[in-house]
Amino acid sequence: MSANLEELVIRHTRRVPVPSVTPDPGRRIGSPGVAARRFDAVLMSAGFKLSRDLLSRLSGLPEQTVVDLAVRVLPVVRRLAGDHVRHNAYFRDFPNNVPDTLGFWLSCVREAFPDPVEAWGAESRVEHGVQNLLDLPGYGRYRHTYEELLDAHDELIESAGDRVTVLHPGGSLDEEVTGLYLALAGSVTPLTGAHAEDLRVLAERCADGPQPERIPVRENRALINQARLHTGAGLLLDTVTDVLRLACALSDGDVSLAGPSRFVSFPRPVRRALLAGLDDVVRAAPAKLGDVAAHREEWKRLGERLHPHEYGTRWPHAAGVFAVARGERRAPSFASRVEALLAAGDVAGAATLLRSAPGLLFRSLDRLLRLAPSAAVQDAVLEAAASVADQVSGRVLLSVREHLLNRGGSRGRTRVFVNRLSRGRTTADTRPPLGKGVITGLSAFLDTEVQRRLPEVGHLLVDPAVLDVALPLSGGAAADGLGTLPRGSVSPVDGELLRLFVHWRERRIPTDVDLSALLLDAGHLNPRRLSYTSLSIPGGAHSGDLTAAPDGASEFIDLRLGEIEADVIIPQVRIRSGEGFEEVAESFFGFMLRDAEQKGRPFEPRTVRMKSDLRGPGRVALPLAFLRGEDGGWRAKWLHLYLKGRPSFDRGEGDRLTMPDLVRRLADRRFLTVRHLIDLLAPGAASVTFWDGTRLPGHPVTFVGLARPDGLHEKSTVVTTGNLRDLIPA
Repeated sequence: MSANLEELVIRHTRRVPVPSVTPDPGRRIGSPGVAARRFDAVLMSAGFKLSRDLLSRLSGLPEQTVVDLAVRVLPVVRRLAGDHVRHNAYFRDFPNNVPDTLGFWLSCVREAFPDPVEAWGAESRVEHGVQNLLDLPGYGRYRHTYEELLDAHDELIESAGDRVTVLHPGGSLDEEVTGLYLALAGSVTPLTGAHAEDLRVLAERCADGPQPERIPVRENRALINQARLHTGAGLLLDTVTDVLRLACALSDGDVSLAGPSRFVSFPRPVRRALLAGLDDVVRAAPAKLGDVAAHREEWKRLGERLHPHEYGTRWPHAAGVFAVARGERRAPSFASRVEALLAAGDVAGAATLLRSAPGLLFRSLDRLLRLAPSAAVQDAVLEAAASVADQVSGRVLLSVREHLLNRGGSRGRTRVFVNRLSRGRTTADTRPPLGKGVITGLSAFLDTEVQRRLPEVGHLLVDPAVLDVALPLSGGAAADGLGTLPRGSVSPVDGELLRLFVHWRERRIPTDVDLSALLLDAGHLNPRRLSYTSLSIPGGAHSGDLTAAPDGASEFIDLRLGEIEADVIIPQVRIRSGEGFEEVAESFFGFMLRDAEQKGRPFEPRTVRMKSDLRGPGRVALPLAFLRGEDGGWRAKWLHLYLKGRPSFDRGEGDRLTMPDLVRRLADRRFLTVRHLIDLLAPGAASVTFWDGTRLPGHPVTFVGLARPDGLHEKSTVVTTGNLRDLIPA
């Protein structure tokens, strides 16, 4: 367990828990610092290194202690970069000597049919598109070993532009685990799927220890309640939905309630705990029965597992929940009361009622302002919002602010939605526009309220590279991995050669995953594709099609950015057959950047700039898009999308838009970024300095950047992409 906890700490914080060792006078320590320097050298081969402080601390430890630590840490960082597997390519010499597509297919036919007559018939079928390539024994399987691939490639030439991820010293493992638990449990934004699982593990370990003052995210509370139930600690419940989420957590279901969960058969002590908690909630606030209707079917299924009738009148208030779910008892929901007022045209009355649910009021502001029949009623809506603004979470305030960024214009535009499962869809915008004055006034009010909550930061040191990173305002806005940024973020792409990669390993059945790249012009038109059906184009090459991965398989796409005749590049990872992204044993996507003369193997961990796990619903993943700017430079726009269908150029999810149109809508959408919060922080800071990447101040600062720089004062407050949620006020 301790090794797993150490891995969690390193993945989330890039800090290494440093062992505490009691000196043993009779034990040989070895040459001071030699083991630490060797550890650092091996790390650099994977694109990581020890900070000066960490190197110094490890240099004072016994040699065997450092060696043991290295043995545990190296697999963790290699996994972060995707270097824990052997990345073989279908074509041994890739990106060189990639054959012509049709010629390669015909060569597979000739191998399969040595008889000239049979070969002629098969070649004819290939040329007419009716020969199934999967029927050919030489197609879709590696033809050489990984060692043979290594022999075909020169060593990577080091470049100053190669990625270096610095590892910093941490405290003891217990200190680091407790700190990470408090940070995740107290997060003001929902966690990604992988981070939520990490919280589940940490909550089991930390259930009896320090707890955060607040747990604002209900999904997090469900995972913590699961751990508390197992350890006998009191449950944290104040709504009936908290109990439903806990039941989902206990069933390994969806605690966000965005999708259906299949409840397990609970042991009797668990059933009693759930019913008792539910009874306490309703006894304290009977009006909360109105929340049952929102998840009526889930409550019915849960009732079949809890058997509340077995306990007679022991928990009558809990029994009332299931009576409401079955329709035997009326309990008008809060939402239905609001809808009744709106149906009657009483917008001001609906706003007044919504004051008792401040978060819902702010999420409903656009609708209320649209329905307001007069300026006076609009003013009443805004006054109701102002009166309860201090009770609304910072995440909701910022979400409304981002919504207003995209609210201008008129009817007929296209709206883009991405849900918590990272599924994207579009629909026509039929809403009447909000007045410019309303948008301007409400935006200023929201900025003032957010600014009021921001902490004092003292000396603010900002890495300009972080300014265009989007704020993580939703749970599915980012993926777990190395170098990933929240959806909507923009980051520069510096390098002459862009290499995309995907790796997967099937669990039970043969699984065919295809990596492709769609290339478009500036108008998102004139499509061309790099894929197994088009292995090469001017400036680009595909490594070849692999159709199964019992021991793991990798596909690559090489793009020489200076030669590609395109302005938009959209990588796609598509499951053609077999297990889904959430079913395979492993699947991840990433990209590397190299100088033109660096050579090296198809996969070189030092050149990996981004690697993200693919663990979403649907059969097609769109991790990001690459866009050429007016200055000719390339930028990455982060998408983190999963689609159900098969968007060759075809339909994206849901509507009349093609997949390129869906990407264009997301690329055009405006996101609230770190720049916005820095602008709000600046007036209250003692000073604001934009770091040029060289000298660091010798005093504590509040640093905001992509990663913690080596040499920053140890008492500094640090916000990086790993804890970007800490910028969002409560």
